[in-house]
Amino acid sequence: MSQIVHLPDLQGNWKWPRRINPHTEEIRQESLDWAASFGAFSPRAQVAFDKCNFKQLRCSNDLMNLFFIVDEYSDKSSPSDVWDQVSISMDALRNPQKPRPEGEWVGGEATRQFWARTYPISTSTFHRRFIDSWEDYLHGVAQQAEDRHASYVRDVDSYLQVRRKTVGVIPSLNMLEMGMDIPDEVMEHPVIRELMSLGSDLVFISNDILSYNKEQASGDDQRNIVTIVMREQALGVQQAIDWAGQLHDSKTERFNELYLQIPRWGGPLDWEVQTFMHGVAQLVSGNVQWSYESERYLGKRGLEVRATGVLHLSPKYSMDEIGPVIMDETILG
Repeated sequence: MSQIVHLPDLQGNWKWPRRINPHTEEIRQESLDWAASFGAFSPRAQVAFDKCNFKQLRCSNDLMNLFFIVDEYSDKSSPSDVWDQVSISMDALRNPQKPRPEGEWVGGEATRQFWARTYPISTSTFHRRFIDSWEDYLHGVAQQAEDRHASYVRDVDSYLQVRRKTVGVIPSLNMLEMGMDIPDEVMEHPVIRELMSLGSDLVFISNDILSYNKEQASGDDQRNIVTIVMREQALGVQQAIDWAGQLHDSKTERFNELYLQIPRWGGPLDWEVQTFMHGVAQLVSGNVQWSYESERYLGKRGLEVRATGVLHLSPKYSMDEIGPVIMDETILG
């Protein structure tokens, strides 16, 4: 008989219900076709990919798909190969008009096309911030590959530092700024910085909780906060999930408190800041709902698990391949 665990209510105290972007079906198929055109996924993975229901403006969709291309390869590559992929992707981002070499990793051309499509319709402020955050994300992915290769399990504190990068929240949030020109002094304000950090933490904590069953079943749970807490504090799985849930609750409480302290700068800038920060809150909401509604982590029982909070842990087995699933547009609202 499988072990039963009870999941925390990850949205019980969250004040921002998910808002679905109205421009959904307009871009769904074209972005799906774009990502599939690179042949990055094996037939089995592509079947999972094609079943996804995702909605978002085209460039944001393409970024979500690009995340999955990076993940699909980095999860199976040596550290040196992943560092090569980092260099290729960054070169494509900085030189979107330069044709990619024949035979190169497909992520280079995917990055180039994504940026060639995004660059002309976005501000120079966005360009600078996205390039920096994308590089930070890729470096986190490479560090994770090194940890995996060395079978190195981090402690909680050092794991949090790497996970904040690999979860990809900051590049995703940057997409909210495509048409904005928010000054650095505003984005560097302590309240804004902490809210962004809290949003990132809330996304990866909920992601780790809801993905734990799939990852432990496939033997790929060494970079999951539940497993790390179990090892570091000698806890059982339910206790570790409860610990992660309490951490999520404390960060939710802090986010709710701090949101009311967002400064005012006056004029149109206040509207841009409020729009951006609302997007941060929507990202947190969308991530949780997507995790239940897609089949990536909980299979066909996601809605049941969301309603009951009860999860039957799967037995451990060998899984050669975990197919990608595309996030829908509610991730960015």
